[in-house]
Amino acid sequence: MAGTLTPYTTGTVTSADGTTIGYRRLGEGPGLLLVTGGYLTAEHYMELAQALAESFTVYAHDRRGRGLSGPPGEGYRMSAECEDLDAVLAETGARLVFGHSSGGLIALQAALTSPNIDKVAVYEPALSMYGAYDLSWIPRFEREMGRGELAEAMVTFLKGVRADRWTDRLPRRLLVFGLNQYFRRQRRAAGPGEESIPGLIPLQRFDVQIFHEMASSDGFAGLRAELLLMDGDKTPPPVHEAMDALQATVPHAERVVLRGVAHEAPVNGRGSPGRVAAHVREFFDPAGR
Repeated sequence: MAGTLTPYTTGTVTSADGTTIGYRRLGEGPGLLLVTGGYLTAEHYMELAQALAESFTVYAHDRRGRGLSGPPGEGYRMSAECEDLDAVLAETGARLVFGHSSGGLIALQAALTSPNIDKVAVYEPALSMYGAYDLSWIPRFEREMGRGELAEAMVTFLKGVRADRWTDRLPRRLLVFGLNQYFRRQRRAAGPGEESIPGLIPLQRFDVQIFHEMASSDGFAGLRAELLLMDGDKTPPPVHEAMDALQATVPHAERVVLRGVAHEAPVNGRGSPGRVAAHVREFFDPAGR
């Protein structure tokens, strides 16, 4: 991204159950809430936030258990995530929402009921309710997470959701070895007071929980907010199958397929945050104000 980085400030709100939800604020213009995916924090989406800050006031909030926010809580469910979004939207006045992966699933669910969301854009939301995914791997994932076997659990997850072509094809033992090596490097690279990727990995358990919870939902046919669907052409088939099913039930949705990128396109250094931002910007503000 060219040019000087837009500085950000931080703020907090209190969700319905008393949990503190922290966020970063940057840019000027209509308010846009950015909802992160997986175990990632707002920090991992700052390239996307910076690109969007050219046109919007971006609120990149840390979901429960992450960064500036409080713990997930004993009663963690999808409803808690939606209440967190409602709290940030009410505090900031933002009416536009972008979500990635599990953050996209949360954004869609919140948009079903919240009167504060006018438009929602999602990149490959974790859609478990259309039968595109086999969920039989979840008990093994839970057992491995419970034993603290982070690499083993993540391999189970990645193979279970068919995250990419490499995890589909490579043997488990090789993937576990590679992830353990990566986790060791990440622990050494973490700066003072900075949480490493392995420190955040246990949060994936909560994302799998809402992925499983939402598998029995009715989907999003009742969605009234304007909707932009985005996916990358390098992502494996289950994602596209689920996206096709969502598009069929929400016929007013727009759909964009990004060439040459996969699931992590919105994330710092892993894809094309600038390209994602360009489509989001056009959808949220087609007049280019």
